[in-house]
Amino acid sequence: MISQDGFLLSYIKYGENDAVLHCFTEEDGFQTYFLKGIYSKKNKKKAFLLPLNKLNFSVNAGKNSGIQTVSKLEIVEANDVYTDIKANTVIFFIADFLNQILRNESQNHVIFHTIDEFIFELSQQNYRSHLILLVKILKIQGVAPLLGDGNYLDPETGTFSNVGTHHLFDRENSLLWKLILSSQDPYEIKIPQALRKNFLDSLLIYYHYHITDFKTPNSLEVIQQIFE
Repeated sequence: MISQDGFLLSYIKYGENDAVLHCFTEEDGFQTYFLKGIYSKKNKKKAFLLPLNKLNFSVNAGKNSGIQTVSKLEIVEANDVYTDIKANTVIFFIADFLNQILRNESQNHVIFHTIDEFIFELSQQNYRSHLILLVKILKIQGVAPLLGDGNYLDPETGTFSNVGTHHLFDRENSLLWKLILSSQDPYEIKIPQALRKNFLDSLLIYYHYHITDFKTPNSLEVIQQIFE
């Protein structure tokens, strides 16, 4: 039996009472677990099934390298982000996002710590934190833009130049990218409300260029509506 902490990224109900969980764990990276009986009437732990909830999983290895079964599930840290409608919307969006881009990620303590840091920032009502997290993930995965002297970020090449190549990467947006990429503490950077939609859209464009098979998360529309 193995016990480890992980963030719940998504889950699917399986049959009447069971579920399949997708998680990003501290020691093994992205994992899929089978959880028996979570939807039974007497099981009070179904309330734990919240996106990006930090949980401790005790798991039994599957036979013939099959899916691992959770034998015990406990909450590691309770927080209030799920009671704040803006924070809750951000959580769902980021869980949706990470569930896609971390599918092939093995153990990565930096990413695990970065998700922890993001959740703390969001709990402090930093509603810009998801934008910062997405830039941080690009840096960790080695595909972030290279800093240069130009005023315009070219999303395809990941370099700054003196000529704009994409309407979303104007001087203002490109400067914001530069500030975040070069900052020691990017969570302190103020991103005006009027710029957040365009900046998020530019992040998605960049991910499409640099992350294989990337698809725009279904929850994008909801997060854009809540921050309009």
